Amino acid sequence: MSIMKIPKRYWIVLLTFICTSVCYVERVGFSIAYTFAADAVGVDQSSKGTILSTFYYGYACSQVPGGWAAQKIGGRRVLLISFILWSLTCALVPLDPSRVMVLVIARLLVGVAQGFIFPSIHTVLAQWVPPHERSRSVSLTTSGMYLGAAAGMLILPSLVKYRGPQSVFAAEALLGATWSVLWLKYATDPPRSEHPKAAAAGFGEPLLPIKGNQKVRVESGGTSTRTSNIPWKKILLSLPVWAIVVNNFTFHYALYVLMNWLPTYFELGLQLSLQEMGSSKMLPYLNMFLFSNVGGIAADYLVTKRILSVTRTRKFLNTIGFAVASMALMAIPIFRTSGGAIFCSSVALGFLALGRAGFAVNHMDIAPRYAGIVMGVSNTAGTLAGIVGVDLTGKLLEAAKAANSDLSSPESWRAVFSIPGLLCVLSSIVFLLFSTGERIFD
Repeated sequence: MSIMKIPKRYWIVLLTFICTSVCYVERVGFSIAYTFAADAVGVDQSSKGTILSTFYYGYACSQVPGGWAAQKIGGRRVLLISFILWSLTCALVPLDPSRVMVLVIARLLVGVAQGFIFPSIHTVLAQWVPPHERSRSVSLTTSGMYLGAAAGMLILPSLVKYRGPQSVFAAEALLGATWSVLWLKYATDPPRSEHPKAAAAGFGEPLLPIKGNQKVRVESGGTSTRTSNIPWKKILLSLPVWAIVVNNFTFHYALYVLMNWLPTYFELGLQLSLQEMGSSKMLPYLNMFLFSNVGGIAADYLVTKRILSVTRTRKFLNTIGFAVASMALMAIPIFRTSGGAIFCSSVALGFLALGRAGFAVNHMDIAPRYAGIVMGVSNTAGTLAGIVGVDLTGKLLEAAKAANSDLSSPESWRAVFSIPGLLCVLSSIVFLLFSTGERIFD
């Protein structure tokens, strides 16, 4: 009976948390499985970077369409369709480094399918979650990414070792299918809120375009007319939106570089085996999971207790997170032991996750009705960071290998980690100057 009394929005948040966990198991899983298979046949670092970055081309193409689709037909439906598509792709595609075109097409398809997920999630959460719970709800949902990455780093190297790299694809497809069944069974659209203040904040509204010039009630008992037009020009020319975009780019540049190249750094930069590192290799992502939720809880506390305004809360957490992450990123190649590398990468990723309580929740602050659209624009920039960062890192390492004969020296990796570190400094300044916590889109 007590389980049945849990509000439905909490179940929705839990399911979106599991959703992001499964997605990042897939992303980390491909990196681990492909790296193992590619190294076994002698694929060079530049070619590996090209394949690893292919996912992000598809992912970038579907971010804004994902927000539009979620706005048109509902985030709940779009989320289910995207999960089914990428799960089927994982189930049907063989992992063979010699079949480059097959891998490229498969990763593009998975990228396109997963590109619909985060705009859809933001649309769903904007419908279900009231403003005073948004920071911790979004932080919990996005922390699933890091828990999924941690679980993938812990379990999947052993799965590759004992069952082969193809087994990772089968496991990911099974996880995706299981989540799809749960979402189909338990997720629903929210009942429309009749409370004027809740409606004004975007809570409980369907967020779908309303046909014609439909009239809605307002607090005075009268009516107002709401149009179905999405304010594309205002969104694209808004400085607060661009503050989010810049920080999303930086966050994902650092995250995707570490996610895709940390296995290579451990094995070639530090001469360590992932299988022999045990549970320590999952600590950076576990730290992200922890700090993401700490940031969400702290943000909601600061706002609800009126210690800081919404605007100052977002700026404070974003600045602290990105400033500490910057220093930790640039310190990674200084330490030449597994403990030092794990510590620095854990601090970097943990404080980047803390910064998400600043810029990531800000979509819902400034545009609750168009949260999926703004998230699509923002996440397109984050995806471009994956394309640029992952591919550029492969080229930097190939050049470093030619200059130093191998990748075991710290000089080979200095540029790899300095670039995201400097980006963190720049983006935090942009957010301080141009962001706001006020609603600017009606």
